Amino acid sequence: MNKEDINFEESMKKLEEIANKLEKNDLDLDESVKVFEEGMKLSKKCSEILENAEKRITILINDGKDNLTEENFSTDQSE
Repeated sequence: MNKEDINFEESMKKLEEIANKLEKNDLDLDESVKVFEEGMKLSKKCSEILENAEKRITILINDGKDNLTEENFSTDQSE
């Protein structure tokens, strides 16, 4: 499986597995660093997936006349 093909859920599951490996403390230093690096890459990938999903979210608003308009999703609470 290509790293670009991995989805969010698979990435999170793999991150959990990595965390469990690191918590066991049965890896030598080199292996721990290698596993940690893999976890950091997966964490970055998850962040990118979430950022892209947020950009794609739109809110459909009914204007009261059965006309639907799209607005970009905003996390700004001042609106």
